[in-house]
Amino acid sequence: MKTLDKKSIKYLNHEILLSLFLLLVVFDLKSQAYYDYDVRCLGREMDGSLTLEAFGKGRNKSDASEQAKKEAVRAVIFKGIKSGNGGCEAEALIINPNLERIHEDYFGIFFADDGPYLQFVSLKDESIKNKIKRKKQKDDNLQQRMVVVNVQRLALKRKLIEDKIK
Repeated sequence: MKTLDKKSIKYLNHEILLSLFLLLVVFDLKSQAYYDYDVRCLGREMDGSLTLEAFGKGRNKSDASEQAKKEAVRAVIFKGIKSGNGGCEAEALIINPNLERIHEDYFGIFFADDGPYLQFVSLKDESIKNKIKRKKQKDDNLQQRMVVVNVQRLALKRKLIEDKIK
C-alpha cells in the first residue's frame, strides 16, 4: 500500500479547501440572485376581474409592492395571463405589440407612480395590506416581493376603448 507524503497531503488539503470555497461562493450567489416571475392567475371573479400573483422589485417593501401592481396590470394589457390555475387564462387586451411604443406617452402617464393604473388594481384583501408574502430576495438596494392583487380586467378594457388605444 502506498503512503502519502507530506507534500501530497498538503496538496490534497488545498484542493479540498478550494472546492469548499467555490461551493460557498456559488451558493451565496444563488441566494442573492433575482428571478423574474410571470404573473400567475389564481382565480377569475364573477365580475370579470382576475386575482393574480405578481412580483415586483423596489427599494423597499412599498415600492416593490407598487411595481408588482404595475406588472399585474401590464401583463393583463400586453401579455395576457397564461399561467396559473386552469380555466382563468386571459388573452392580452392589446394584441398589437407596437401599440405600447406608438402610445408611449399615454402609457408613461398611465403607469406613473400614483397613475391611473391604480383605478384598476388593488391588493386582494385591502384589510390585510400585508398579504405581501415573505417571498423576498434582498440585497443592499433592492427587495423583491410577491403580492396577490385583483385586476378589474373589464373596466380596464373599457378605459382603453374609451381612450382609443384598443
